[in-house]
Amino acid sequence: MRCLRQFYRILCFAVISCTANAEQLQLKSISYSSQEPTHLAFDLSAPCRHRYFSLSNPHRLVIDLENTRLNQVLNQPNDHPLFANLRTGIRNGQDLRIVIELKGSAQGKSLLVEKNNGAELQFDLQLKAALPQKVDRHADLVATSSVKAVETPVTPVRPVALKAPKTKGRDIIVAIDAGHGGKDIGAQGGNGTQEKDVVFAIAKRLEAIINNQSGMKAAMIRNGDYFVPLNQRVRLAHEAKADLFVSIHADAFNDASARGASVYTLASKGASSAGARWLADTENAADAVGGNGNDAGNDTLVSILHDLSNKAAKEASQNVGNKVLKSVRSLGELHRSAVQKAGFVVLKSPDIPSILVETAFISNPEEENRLNSRAYQDRMAAAMFGGIMAHFRQYAPANTLLAQQSRAARVVRAQVENNSLPASDKPMLLAAVQDEVVDSLAQHTINRGETLSGIAQQYRVSMRALRLANKMNDGNVKIGQVLVIPPAT
Repeated sequence: MRCLRQFYRILCFAVISCTANAEQLQLKSISYSSQEPTHLAFDLSAPCRHRYFSLSNPHRLVIDLENTRLNQVLNQPNDHPLFANLRTGIRNGQDLRIVIELKGSAQGKSLLVEKNNGAELQFDLQLKAALPQKVDRHADLVATSSVKAVETPVTPVRPVALKAPKTKGRDIIVAIDAGHGGKDIGAQGGNGTQEKDVVFAIAKRLEAIINNQSGMKAAMIRNGDYFVPLNQRVRLAHEAKADLFVSIHADAFNDASARGASVYTLASKGASSAGARWLADTENAADAVGGNGNDAGNDTLVSILHDLSNKAAKEASQNVGNKVLKSVRSLGELHRSAVQKAGFVVLKSPDIPSILVETAFISNPEEENRLNSRAYQDRMAAAMFGGIMAHFRQYAPANTLLAQQSRAARVVRAQVENNSLPASDKPMLLAAVQDEVVDSLAQHTINRGETLSGIAQQYRVSMRALRLANKMNDGNVKIGQVLVIPPAT
């Protein structure tokens, strides 16, 4: 739901009569024609069921191919008079979605042509703006070919004008601080693993996830293996105008049996435990290791440390800390079951909510191996993002795109419910509205032990909304399944 001044919806469901193979189908290629600019064709391994609909602002044709995967990367429509670009994605774990951005307003009509070695799904677009005339390709096919052409039955839904709020808000900025770096290696595991390396790997994975989320942007505090003084990390977050500061570390202790992840926020009075105080003292000594010395006299740092009474930032830090801890719990044992408090220098920003995540104990041989695992790094980054996203779904700043998208989605749903359409048409239109906002919604990858009810509670949405957003018939989920998270209501 990007930058919509007026939300027009024309939804077409195309159900193709076919003897669909139970095996997964393959989309081999797509072909465009500059001589016939309103025509495009998909080469399939077999006939398939599909549906399509058109969107506006910007103009797009959206095609869903049931139980289909890409055989190879599809060609982009370079310098085409009608098609601007193309992107693909997987829906419901099995269907292939193709989104083609158009250079003008158009409605589509499909034709399935069955072949001996597969099928061709063809689209002809009806344009509001005039484009070069094209020949009747379908007539030529019927006249000169022995293949069978099947006209697609289309059930149109009458156009409905939905006035959606403008969604031109700014991105939410998340400052990602990979601990240590350069001469400061941080803690070291028994097999030689250095903290600075594994936390940087997790930070880069979190950066990729955030930058892939519409309405969010990551700002890396360090983008390589070099040392950044602690006070400068805070300053860089301010320069990036961050809405959240996340510092990523790996814990260590002289007892190799210590294990589990922890989340910390700033303690304004005193550490929540002796262990938390020891850890903060250890991390705060990084400047001395990095050769920066004690910079407590620096004017910028003094001004930052001067006022730690910003109640809103403290409450937000606690809230996001709770949600990240809850999300990280899905990966296994926690070292502390509640958010801890300690005097970390990098958390001492009076106006930026800040948390520090200890991802695991690098001093524990088993957890050292996990920290070196790309799969664990991916899962930890995804878990942190899940908590961050859950926080901003509840408390997104009002001038951000995410806050406005959530509000717009609620407004549009209300308009659909109050529209004069027949009751039988409303579920189809609501489904179309949901399709429109999918691109801007968060996603959650199912980990071992997670349930749909638990995910609904984590993101503060109903199970019904989750099932509707993901077109699920029941509440069963599978490990690795990716769920779209609809806006909280």
